[in-house]
Amino acid sequence: MDPVLSGETLAKLRRPRPYPAVSLVMPTHRREPDNAQDPVRLRNLLAEAEKALTGDPDVPRERRLDILDQLGRAVAETDLAHAEDGLVIYAAQGEHQVWSLPRTVPERVVLSDTFLTRNLVAAHAAEQPSWALAVAADRVSLWSGDPERTVESTREGFPLTRDLEAPDVEREERVGDLPSTWQDEAARQFLREAHEKLRAVLASDPRPLYVLGSPPALALLEELGPLAPETVRVPHGGLADGPAAAVHDAVEPARAERAAAAVTGLAAELDEARGRREFAGGIDEVWRAVQEGRARLVAVEDDYRTVVREEGGHLEPAGADDPGARDDMVDEIVERALDTGAEVRFVPGGTLAGEGHVAAVLRY
Repeated sequence: MDPVLSGETLAKLRRPRPYPAVSLVMPTHRREPDNAQDPVRLRNLLAEAEKALTGDPDVPRERRLDILDQLGRAVAETDLAHAEDGLVIYAAQGEHQVWSLPRTVPERVVLSDTFLTRNLVAAHAAEQPSWALAVAADRVSLWSGDPERTVESTREGFPLTRDLEAPDVEREERVGDLPSTWQDEAARQFLREAHEKLRAVLASDPRPLYVLGSPPALALLEELGPLAPETVRVPHGGLADGPAAAVHDAVEPARAERAAAAVTGLAAELDEARGRREFAGGIDEVWRAVQEGRARLVAVEDDYRTVVREEGGHLEPAGADDPGARDDMVDEIVERALDTGAEVRFVPGGTLAGEGHVAAVLRY
């Protein structure tokens, strides 16, 4: 997924648009030979969208032509050669966006007054994004990462750079007043600016944070005050210029350790909730708890998908072609949980096998 997807971006995507806001959603494939079908499926989906727009009497001709043009531009920008597991295309009057997702999605075309964001929201939650700050004496860079990849970010004016050349280095060396790289006031001011900008990033898009640099650099940054809860220090210098793969490799052991600890902690939390009778397990129980706003925490296996239909206020297993079948209910649960202020955690497949692959800790 595009790493710039943030809570702020999602909020903008979910704003109402003049009808219709068109959402095209389809599964894609990373490898041959399965990926050969993706261009055909996308053309078919585009034709379905065009038919829906043309046949809708509530869509004025001028708006229809504009949206069809936006869809055509979006398809032209779609890079199926480097596809992940899902594709989402949004088009509305005067705008279009293309998102590649590391999570499979059901195929559909939706015309509404808002974009269909539940698959994007769920993929963003499952992605487990993090920030990495790489610190050097002359450069501080910000990196956006997930378990699969890392890319440099330019949020809040990152990277920050400065010139280390003193006006008269020879004189300073002669008189013995050349300060240590991390002890002079200019260095403190440089890191103070990075510290403030990073706090702004974390305020708008909170994520786990990893700080990379030499021990003196990390110590000075820590003196400036806390950044994020449970910030992880990685004593690895020389990465402020990247490359991205090296930053990813440096962070990965700490990220994997943190993820394993989180799964262990989650199991204990679910057991405690069961003892307090504040536990829901299985898609039907969790769905009802989320609908009622009673879920405080929802845990989902990251590869769990199922097809259900609603019957008598409950969810029942269904076939994909059954009337009323809903094949992205897991994503809908995730989106609804986040809307009601619940925390959502994705865990490896099999972790929640005994709880029906999805579970919740209830508020009451």
